[in-house]
Amino acid sequence: MSHCLADALAIVNQRIEAAMLQFQRSPNSVQLLAVTKGQSAATILQAWQLGQRQFGESYVQEALPKLEVLNAYPIVWHFIGPLQTNKLRWIAEHFAWVHSLDSLKHAQRLSAQRPAELPALNVCIQVNVSREPQKAGITEAEALELIPQIKKLPRLQLRGLMTLPAYTDDFEQQRQSFRQLAEFCKYLGTLGHAFDTLSMGMTDDLEAAIAEGSTLVRVGTALFGQRN
Repeated sequence: MSHCLADALAIVNQRIEAAMLQFQRSPNSVQLLAVTKGQSAATILQAWQLGQRQFGESYVQEALPKLEVLNAYPIVWHFIGPLQTNKLRWIAEHFAWVHSLDSLKHAQRLSAQRPAELPALNVCIQVNVSREPQKAGITEAEALELIPQIKKLPRLQLRGLMTLPAYTDDFEQQRQSFRQLAEFCKYLGTLGHAFDTLSMGMTDDLEAAIAEGSTLVRVGTALFGQRN
């Protein structure tokens, strides 16, 4: 397994490097977030030993035992799944990042429940660029209203935007979805909201995301294979 994971990690990192070169991104401007829902603590440790530092989990109940087992390792944990009000305390206490923020109520809870001795919780607002009704996330207009309110909260650091666009295997269509978020991010910059994080791109579309300015690609399948 470790050999196979080493190969997979090397291949994904090569894909990121090649896309950064092709689309003239500056070196080290894109980071890999290994998505480990459904993976064991042992597998995460293996990836960590191979040099991977940032890991993303989607389900609080599944994540917490792994975080506990791996507590001794300086892993940067990202929460990337849908937020549920009754699970926010655990997220506020145990994660460094949240990618899926889409309401003021959740932001207020996370801020109130973030322990004072920890650094501010890094958050991204999830924008539903494809307007798919079954997907989480808010519109650009709603994000515009939410941003100043989040920036006032004491224990949160608003870092940027995240999206999960409609699936397509057409490269230009993939780019179009990501471009929409990147252009919105640039527009926010003109309003005084400068962000450093665009969380976009996964196994099947990370090249298109990097072409349009992604700073963080969330990859699970290409690293660990299809989940059962």
